[in-house]
Amino acid sequence: MSDPASNTAYDAPATAATPSADMSADAGLPDNLARNQPLVPPDSTSGRALVTVVAILTFLAALAAGTAQLVAAASHNWTSTIAREATIQIKPDARRDADRDAAQAAEIARAYPSIAGVEIYSKEEAERLLEPWLGRGVSFVELPVPRIVVLRLAEGSETMETDLAELRQQLTDAVPGASLDDHRNWIERLAVMAGTVVFVAIVIVALVLVAAASAIATTTRGAVAGDREILDVLHFVGADDRFIVREYQSRFFRMGLRGGLLGSVAAVLFIASAGLLSSWWRASPGGDQLEALFGAFDMGWKGYASMFIVAAVVAIVTAAVSGFTVRRYLTRLQ
Repeated sequence: MSDPASNTAYDAPATAATPSADMSADAGLPDNLARNQPLVPPDSTSGRALVTVVAILTFLAALAAGTAQLVAAASHNWTSTIAREATIQIKPDARRDADRDAAQAAEIARAYPSIAGVEIYSKEEAERLLEPWLGRGVSFVELPVPRIVVLRLAEGSETMETDLAELRQQLTDAVPGASLDDHRNWIERLAVMAGTVVFVAIVIVALVLVAAASAIATTTRGAVAGDREILDVLHFVGADDRFIVREYQSRFFRMGLRGGLLGSVAAVLFIASAGLLSSWWRASPGGDQLEALFGAFDMGWKGYASMFIVAAVVAIVTAAVSGFTVRRYLTRLQ
């Protein structure tokens, strides 16, 4: 019959030897294949550099997308406002009474059912319209400023086109120097300008994605080449290529998402700061021009959502390019 004390003494070394056995098993493996270690290093110099590059590129792409949203929204506001109005301009003539001509033109316009309202601008009000371009304190004594009659058009009028054509002809016959502008040319130019800005923004986003894909592919090739011995061990123990690709894709997706979010947040803060500065300068001619071009820098939730969508697209592109690069590299190893 064995002594319990001797059994305890015999079992103790075996229990103590278990950790040393695990340590010796891990000692011959690369650090990435040690117990509880990720295949792809969680952080590295190249990884941090890639996050920085992705953040900068995403900032540019999100800024382009946000600017396109601002211009598109401002263009829509301009178009909807201008389309509801028409303007009668009466050129000054020393031989005629400008006030009487303006009153006569307004009286003619009121007779048409598609004209919902008529407002005659005084000489001072007409001069004030030129201040954003000419500045304040300019003398208009020798400057021939036309008299303005603003017509508010009735919404949904079926006879508007016909009425405006007849009104234009009647003004030409009854009031010398009077002309009717329905702002159609301005609306077409605004639409073309807004479309051009949106197209340029799309091109910028596409170029940024191409640049990001190039940087991601280069970084991925470097990471995979540096892990060559790890890949050999994985292949030796039976790991398939899909497992390895998923590991790299997961890591690069997280890096791309982190950089994309940093870039998008920076772009949102930049536009918010620009809106704040614009509100401070609003009383100046420069501020008026900025507000005329970009509006009040308010994109709404759709505009901000588009900027974060850019971050999501960048992260997806990062994962896709890294996966393609790793898969192609593994194919060459076989």
